[in-house]
Amino acid sequence: MKDDTRWMVLVGIALVAIAIFLTVLHYLIFQDLHHIAIYFLGDLAFIPVEVLCVTLIIDQLLESREKKQRMEKLNMVIGLFFSRVGTPLMARLATADTCIMPLKKELAIRPADWTADRFRAAQAGLSGWHCKVDPAQVDREALREFLKSNEDFLLRLMENPTVFEHESFTDLMFAVTHLEEELIARDDLSTLPPSDLAHLEIDIERVYSRLVPEWLKYMEYLRNHYPYLFSLAMRQNPFDEKASVVVTG
Repeated sequence: MKDDTRWMVLVGIALVAIAIFLTVLHYLIFQDLHHIAIYFLGDLAFIPVEVLCVTLIIDQLLESREKKQRMEKLNMVIGLFFSRVGTPLMARLATADTCIMPLKKELAIRPADWTADRFRAAQAGLSGWHCKVDPAQVDREALREFLKSNEDFLLRLMENPTVFEHESFTDLMFAVTHLEEELIARDDLSTLPPSDLAHLEIDIERVYSRLVPEWLKYMEYLRNHYPYLFSLAMRQNPFDEKASVVVTG
């Protein structure tokens, strides 16, 4: 028997023994078995209500609060990812996107125009979006060095248990780390045959197709909770050619 299970069993036995001892003591003092039986049955009848209150109401409230706290921590992790890796990586891949105009139409929006309805419209637009990245237009050497320089950072993020509570973000992390492994495994990225470029194209598009929707969801989170961070993120919007981190007006 495991130590934690043994501890629970011992505590349970102790509590039952205390209950029996007090019941016997009550009987020895008052000699009233009828009174004991009435209260025993009354308490027994109330157990389903206690279970309802504890498991279905209190536990649900506590679980909801804990989930909200976990999601807050997860969004902090997602924020670190985009500020360090996600947004610069997306900007690199966007330059090789051969069908970027639909993205610019949906995502190159002034910060003040990003309403809840606008976010829903952009998410609906992305549902039918199919990216197409030309690997020949990607600076593969620079991309490899960028990912390699952030390898330790990505590994630390993957070690965070909250990451795995967000399935789509987990898929994105795996896609990014896989692309890094593919690039590092090749000695010379400048003389790859067309078949290998086609393979890298799939890996790059896998990352890009996951980055953009996750970025959009994170932007909505920032707008609703941290407007000042949202303002900076929009001034670094990789799909807005007029975006500038310098505030001009």
